[in-house]
Amino acid sequence: MKEYFEIPWASLRAMVEPSVAERSVIDHGAYFTSGQIVCSAAVDIRDGEVLTADGSRFPFDYLVIATGHRDSVPRSRSERLIQYKAECDKIKSANSILIVGGGPTGVELAGEISVDFPDKKVTLVHRGSRLLEFIGPKASQKTFNWLTTRRVEVILEQSVDLTNVSDGTYQTSAGETLKADCHFLCTGKPIGSSWLRETILKDSLDNRGRLMVDEQLRVKGHNNVFAIGDITDIPELKQGYLAQRHAEVTVKNLKLLMTGGRESKMATYKPGSAIALVSLGRKEAVAQFPLITVIGCVPGMIKSGDLFVGKTRKQLGLNP
Repeated sequence: MKEYFEIPWASLRAMVEPSVAERSVIDHGAYFTSGQIVCSAAVDIRDGEVLTADGSRFPFDYLVIATGHRDSVPRSRSERLIQYKAECDKIKSANSILIVGGGPTGVELAGEISVDFPDKKVTLVHRGSRLLEFIGPKASQKTFNWLTTRRVEVILEQSVDLTNVSDGTYQTSAGETLKADCHFLCTGKPIGSSWLRETILKDSLDNRGRLMVDEQLRVKGHNNVFAIGDITDIPELKQGYLAQRHAEVTVKNLKLLMTGGRESKMATYKPGSAIALVSLGRKEAVAQFPLITVIGCVPGMIKSGDLFVGKTRKQLGLNP
C-alpha cells in the first residue's frame, strides 16, 4: 500500500536520529526498475488474478504473498520522514517516557533512548514475566540488567490502560500510577492476513492466521502460489534475515518453474536456528546463538553500528 520499502531493523534508531531514515526509507522506484509498482491494497485473490482496492485486476502465472504484519504507517516516503522527525522531537521535548511492551521493539527503543538521552526517565512496562520472551531466559536477564544499570525502570507482569490517560498519568493493571510526558506502544502487530480470509487461500490459513507452506515455500493446496516472511507458518523466529532467505529460495524455484524445470529439482527451505540479535543503543547488543548468549560490545559490533543498513542497500543495488 505504501510507496516505499523500509529497512525495518533501522526504524528505532531513526526515532532518535531521523537522518537515518534518509537511507533506510527507500522509494520502490529507486531499486525496482524493471517492473510495475502498484500502490494499492490487495483485497482478493481469484483463480489466476489479484484484485486491488483501486479496482484493478492483475493476472498471474505465479503469485508470492509477503504481507507480513500489519502496520499503520504513512503512504509516502516524505510523510514517513516527517513522522520520524516528529517522533524524535517528542522524545527530545519529554523529560519522562513510557514504553509499553518488552519484546525486541520495546527493548531496542529503550536502549536507543537511554544511550542517546541518558537524562530522560524511561519506564518500560511489559505484561510478560521476563523481557524478550522469544529467546532464552539467560538473554532476558542480561538485557534486564543492562537496562536497569542505565536507569531504565522495568516493570514486569503488568499492562497499561492507554485508553484512560489523564494529564500524563497512566494506570497499570496492578493499580500502580505512572507519570510520563509521552508514551510509545511497542506491542506485537497483527499478522497481515485478514484480507485472505475471503480468498481462494482461506483454507490454507492456520488457526493463528498464518499461511501453511511446504518445504518449497508453496502455499499448501496451490502449486503456483508461494508465501514468504512473517506470514508463513514456518516454526522459527520471525526475523528479517530469515525472510530474506525465504525470498532467495522462492526466486530459485520461480526461475526453475518458469523455464520448464522439473518440480523434483526445486530448492527446499530449512527453518533457521534460534539465533537472535537485539541492539542495545549504538555500540552494544545482546546475542543468542545455539550454544552461547553474549551481551556487550562484541555482538554490538555485528549489528548496532550501522544496523545492516549499508549492507541491505547494497543488496538492493543502491549506494550504501
